[in-house]
Amino acid sequence: MRLVNVILILMLALLQFRLWFGHGGIRDVSNLNQSLEQSQFSNTALEQRNDRLSADVLDLKNGTEAIEERARNDLGLVGQDEDFYQVVDRPQI
Repeated sequence: MRLVNVILILMLALLQFRLWFGHGGIRDVSNLNQSLEQSQFSNTALEQRNDRLSADVLDLKNGTEAIEERARNDLGLVGQDEDFYQVVDRPQI
């Protein structure tokens, strides 16, 4: 009877070890959950970026206001009948 108890305790200890530290154990599942959370956060940020870019593309396809804004900001162009003023900061002494 004592031998059976020792064998059962050893089997329980082995199964517990495999559950906590073995392949596919609780530690691996925890690491996978952390990786999943990081991936979901990254995907959310990328989806928001894609939505902004899609909106920009639609604005550029459908209207001239977005094109004019891009031309002013990115290329420094000035529209017809507009005056251009450049403000230069004084150097600090």
